[in-house]
Amino acid sequence: MEIHVGDYVEICSNEDGFLGSYFTAKVLKRVGKYKFMVEYIDLVCDEDDGKPLTEVVRASYMRPCPPQIQVSGFDVLDKVDAFDNDGWWIGRITGSTGSWYNVYFDSSGDEIPYPVSRLRVHHDWENGQWVLSQRKNLER
Repeated sequence: MEIHVGDYVEICSNEDGFLGSYFTAKVLKRVGKYKFMVEYIDLVCDEDDGKPLTEVVRASYMRPCPPQIQVSGFDVLDKVDAFDNDGWWIGRITGSTGSWYNVYFDSSGDEIPYPVSRLRVHHDWENGQWVLSQRKNLER
C-alpha cells in the first residue's frame, strides 16, 4: 500500500481491549521510512478537550479506508464492522429486530444491538486489495 500525506486510512489497534478495532485517521506527514504521523478523526486527546489525537504509527498497522457498500439490511452470520467507541469493530450478525441488528464480537464475547446506520459490510485487506468477507459459522 502506498501511503501519501493527506490520505485517509484506518489504523489497527493491538492494545488490550481494542484488539480487532480500526480507527479512521488522516496522514499528516511521513516520519522515517515506515512511520507516519496521523490525526484521528474520532479520537481526541485526554488532556486537551476536543483536540484530535495525533500519533506516530507504523505503516504495517495502516490500511486504506474500505469501500462503502450501501445495503438495506444484513442476514444472520454476515460479517460486519460496527461503529462503537470511536472506531470500527469486527463482528457477526446474530439476529435482528426491525432496523436493529445484534452483533456478536469474538474479541470480547459481547453481543450488542446496533442500528443499521452504524454497521458496514466487512472487507478484508489482503495482498493490497479489498476482499469481501464470506459468511462463516460463529464459533463461540
